[in-house]
Amino acid sequence: MTVVTRFAPSPTGYLHIGGARTALFNWLYARGRGGKFLLRIEDTDRARSTPEATAAILQGMAWLGLDHDGDVISQFERADRHAEIANTLLAEGKAYKCFATQDEISAFRDAARAEGKSTLYRSPWRDAPSDQHPDAPFVVRIKALQDGATVIHDEVQGDVSIRNEQLDDMILLRSDGTPVYMLAVVVDDHDMGVTHVIRGDDHLNNAARQMMIYNAMGWPVPTYAHIPLIHGPDGKKLSKRHGALGVEEYQVMGYPAAGMRNYLARLGWSHGDDEVFTDAQAREWFDLGGIGKSPARLDFKKLESICGAQIAMGDDAALRQEAEAFLAAASLPALTDAQSTAFERAMYCLKERAKTFPQLIEKAHFALSARPLDIEEKAAKVLDTVSIGILEELTPQLQAVSWERDQLEAVANALAASHDIGFGKLAAPLRAALAGRAATPSVFDMMLVLGREETLARLGDATQ
Repeated sequence: MTVVTRFAPSPTGYLHIGGARTALFNWLYARGRGGKFLLRIEDTDRARSTPEATAAILQGMAWLGLDHDGDVISQFERADRHAEIANTLLAEGKAYKCFATQDEISAFRDAARAEGKSTLYRSPWRDAPSDQHPDAPFVVRIKALQDGATVIHDEVQGDVSIRNEQLDDMILLRSDGTPVYMLAVVVDDHDMGVTHVIRGDDHLNNAARQMMIYNAMGWPVPTYAHIPLIHGPDGKKLSKRHGALGVEEYQVMGYPAAGMRNYLARLGWSHGDDEVFTDAQAREWFDLGGIGKSPARLDFKKLESICGAQIAMGDDAALRQEAEAFLAAASLPALTDAQSTAFERAMYCLKERAKTFPQLIEKAHFALSARPLDIEEKAAKVLDTVSIGILEELTPQLQAVSWERDQLEAVANALAASHDIGFGKLAAPLRAALAGRAATPSVFDMMLVLGREETLARLGDATQ
């Protein structure tokens, strides 16, 4: 059997971080088993669905690197197919026309509440013969089982049993003939060949109602895995007060996509004690048994830690490209061609301690700046007369030395020793001259990245 999963967001806003994790879990499960990962836009709510929201979802998934198979499916465009199934059930006697008005249903529920009884509506039209049907608007309801229990076999929650007496005769078609969401989901999943439905546990109760349609049509029920929701650090439902909710906000804040994938995979799923792993490892390791039953908590410190590890192990060219994409997403000035080249050349000495792209770009300040440098106040203080004199001695020695790290270190250390000072006393003015900053990467890394000509030119500017 080919595994087929799907992600089915509603285009009513941005791609929520919880939705992004659901998409990731589906993507990992399918990709790790050579299966298919499909994308369906559930755009039946025409009042709230917008093309802009659909575009935001697609952009968020593209940033996360969650590629899907085949075309994007529009649920709204399949309305005729959904209605066809409802009419099939109607013709087979597994559904019926209900002519009850909203006023009648409200009156029934009011009376039930007053008597302390269940407000679950039982339509008097369930078994009414067709010759008694009035010429009036009607909805189509499915005939739910009225005794026994429906058991949802869930890979995360275990077996969940719901008494059938708690399930009403769910509406399939509204009085205007349009299909309801619950019907559309089942028909779409069946027609798309979905074998595994991995979604939030807020849909768990829906599974029992949707199984009525699967069973009435004689269709195989997919494997369910209802995953707990994401909570804030305080254990409460995730909301704006906890910080960013939309995936695009995380891109604008400068988190790397690989770090987000790693963190979201680890958010509610585990593989032993592994915290940091590659995409290939995630695809190989991910399984439904590793998903916990309790809500996961968003932890920005852990997110930054994992993102830092992913940057450190990232490919230099790929990091440069993603950093430039971050600048575009954040509406910040783009790098020039020369800056882009220097940035990638410097990447090896930048990425070990950066947790976000803003930090990475800040560490690259020395490589991205042009002469004459704007020297910050703290750095300028170390460029006193004595330090400038030592730098003037260093300059001719650097003109002749082989431009390799060990040779540069030997020259600098020898000069420091000749003045009976530690190398740190020489490193501080070197940092100021080469970067205009007091905190920089290693002075030798900066020399190697800048090259002989630029290094000597910056030393010349600082000693004038």
